[in-house]
Amino acid sequence: MFKVTTTSPQETLSLGKTLGKLLLPGDFLNLRGDLGAGKTLLVKGIGVGLGLTAEEVTSPTFAIINEYNGDYPLYHFDLYRLETDLELEQIGYLDYFYGSGITLVEWGQLFVHHLPTERLDLILEVIGPEAREITFIPQGERSAEIVEQLRGLY
Repeated sequence: MFKVTTTSPQETLSLGKTLGKLLLPGDFLNLRGDLGAGKTLLVKGIGVGLGLTAEEVTSPTFAIINEYNGDYPLYHFDLYRLETDLELEQIGYLDYFYGSGITLVEWGQLFVHHLPTERLDLILEVIGPEAREITFIPQGERSAEIVEQLRGLY
């Protein structure tokens, strides 16, 4: 486990950018946090780290999934509006969760039994008006590598 505290939206975006540069195809990140905790902002930063612009990366709350083509394919899910396993199956989650792109899932805890066992869990907590504490919990060897690389940068 590793924790990073950011004190502004710019720092959260920057952390995402740094993280994005460490990710490879097949990596899976599960982002947890209350509404407004900064999950989508962190994803914007990850997108920037993968060669996208922050403006290109938007919340998939109503679309459920947004696909981006940066340095690698990036799949950004928001499962908040899904209620059943069937709904998840109907969007073809298996092709994304176990595919060749980088997958980022917001609200994955709602369907934890469908998440890959090899993943990086991130918990975003509001600790001030603009401050966030982001906890990285590796689940497997590859995600432990990512956390160690990130630890070396912070």
